[in-house]
Amino acid sequence: PPRRDAGFDTLTAMQHDELLQVLDFLRAAESLKTATRSGYTTTGERESVAEHTWRLCLMALVLRPGFPEVDFAKLIRICIVHDLGEAIGGDVPAPEQARRGASKSADERRDLLTLVGSLPPEQRDEIVVLWDEYEGGVTPEARMAKGLDKLETILQHTQGANPHDFDYRFNLGYGRQHTANHPLLAQLRAILDEETERRAVEVDQQLARELEREG
Repeated sequence: PPRRDAGFDTLTAMQHDELLQVLDFLRAAESLKTATRSGYTTTGERESVAEHTWRLCLMALVLRPGFPEVDFAKLIRICIVHDLGEAIGGDVPAPEQARRGASKSADERRDLLTLVGSLPPEQRDEIVVLWDEYEGGVTPEARMAKGLDKLETILQHTQGANPHDFDYRFNLGYGRQHTANHPLLAQLRAILDEETERRAVEVDQQLARELEREG
């Protein structure tokens, strides 16, 4: 009969070659730990894509009671994979995304396919399907992931030790279409917009004081 070790059925275990493929993928995905974004941490370090994804997933977890209609397991899977393509192409800041238009999505999908190419077919296809669902933004899970993604970005910008010329007011219009389609997202957006405006006013006041000293 099939041998069982520590409760695991050897008939359903992944094969050795599959494990090697998964490890190759995970090694390649490690670059998300060093791929930086436009945001800064509270210590003035550039935020990494991996750090953004971690807190996005944490947001989904602690805000879960506010969206009981959403399939939480699928939401988390979407959040985990939504920026995987940036392991190759890096993060594209929002103003540049607007300039590129649809080509940004196409470029990132191409990079994603390259990244997951080493995976066994089942895992590879699952990741690509989840990423496509996120980009499509049609399902409740994709819409929630997109909204939380924008809010996590704004949250980081409001608390980071940003450069003195950081454009806080850009965030007042950033991704608004993705944060207006659910009461929870809209409520969070209102709170963060107030904080964004406060940071912007602080910058204005600082610049005014500097100009006054120079004058």
